[in-house]
Amino acid sequence: MLAAFVAIERRSASPLVRLGILRSGPLVRANLGALLFGGSFFGFQFLVVLYLQELRGWSSLQAALALLVVSIDAVLAPTLTPRLVNRFGNVRVIFGGLCLAAVAYALFLPVGLDWTYAAMFPSMVILGLAFSLAYGPLTIAATDGVAEEEQGLAGGLLYTSFQFGSALGLSAVTAVNVAATGSGGSLLTELDGFRAALVIPLAMAVVAAAVVASGLRGRGGAGAGLRHETPVTAESR
Repeated sequence: MLAAFVAIERRSASPLVRLGILRSGPLVRANLGALLFGGSFFGFQFLVVLYLQELRGWSSLQAALALLVVSIDAVLAPTLTPRLVNRFGNVRVIFGGLCLAAVAYALFLPVGLDWTYAAMFPSMVILGLAFSLAYGPLTIAATDGVAEEEQGLAGGLLYTSFQFGSALGLSAVTAVNVAATGSGGSLLTELDGFRAALVIPLAMAVVAAAVVASGLRGRGGAGAGLRHETPVTAESR
């Protein structure tokens, strides 16, 4: 289907996606970063909810309240993020956000059956900070340097990448979790499967950081067009 889409777009007089736009290095890096970050973010949240409800017996309301702190980005994105972008540049802020996401996932790797919420809290709050640093600036990077008449196309590509990455991340963590759990049925076996699946969000965040870091060399981390900045928060999820 992808090959057919490319073939049709190349021959169309008015393509839905002008393939030449993909020659933009910043745009491609932003889309890859969004795909991987979206996959890690939603994959991790799915696993946490699974852990809290299936392994710990928490209610839906308790699980929701446990994840509430991740929404700290609704406060930080419009206040802290613009200042950091103006000072350090768009790419550096995105890179910092992705690194924080990797730290949040890594801190959750040794999770046990008797973890208190205090042990989970650092991962939650760091992930909220990571989202506030990465998501909004990614929308800027994806449209930076793109012609005015193709700003809508660039934005559509970014959100498609984010949504596709989310689906990919959910599929990957589910597959690994099921494969690693097997048919044992015990809580310890389920915990082992959960820990194995947690490696997926961590790996996706690390790869996303590496992709974005490749843009630091060419641009020195400076973000052009910051006057257009409108940080995007978790409300747009």
